[in-house]
Amino acid sequence: MSGGWNKQSQTRSRARGAKVRVKTARGRTNSSARWLQRQLNDPYVAEAQRLGYRGRAAFKLSELDDKFRLLHGAKRVVDLGCAPGGWCQVLSERLKGDVEIVGIDLQEVEPIPGITLMQMDFLADDAEACLLEKLSGPVDIVLSDMANAATGHKQTDHIRTMALCEAALDFAIKVLAPGGTFVSKVLQGGSDNTLMKRLKANFTKLKHAKPPASRSDSVEWFVVAQGFRKSL
Repeated sequence: MSGGWNKQSQTRSRARGAKVRVKTARGRTNSSARWLQRQLNDPYVAEAQRLGYRGRAAFKLSELDDKFRLLHGAKRVVDLGCAPGGWCQVLSERLKGDVEIVGIDLQEVEPIPGITLMQMDFLADDAEACLLEKLSGPVDIVLSDMANAATGHKQTDHIRTMALCEAALDFAIKVLAPGGTFVSKVLQGGSDNTLMKRLKANFTKLKHAKPPASRSDSVEWFVVAQGFRKSL
């Protein structure tokens, strides 16, 4: 992890203060008590509430942007799996001027000024056409924080998440402008060989990254592919 990321993590750790302990109570399971305790003691959750973000995941995008300058000069961005809208909030803050930002998710997302939001399944047959209708030209960045509901079976969860990443990449290859960027969630173990080959064939730079806002016990990583090579 870079020095800049270490500094951000340390700053939020210092803001944590005394830990809050949550006891089990009637109707509350041990797992729910542990989840609540983690939320109450998470400096990213507190900071998200202070800044008005819809979730701590917003910091994942801002940290990735700080490290890789993903959003520099971007005018058209598509956010796949955008609920509850934290990434769109960051996009709205960091992209200025005449920009187009489109988000899509199965869940309804509360409106965000300047953002076009679509409630539909990205994997539906007509999703791509519906997205393209909202855009006036090639896309600079395709972001995907899509994830299936966890089954608890590591291999199954990995396969399903990687399938979403593949679908997001298929879309990105169709819509990205030359030099464009693709960012997608993957699970620990990184991308499989087929996906890696496709990414290397279509982009000039490829990295795996785990921003500080991604919990240390989480198996999620992000693949960051920049410098899209547009096929003739």
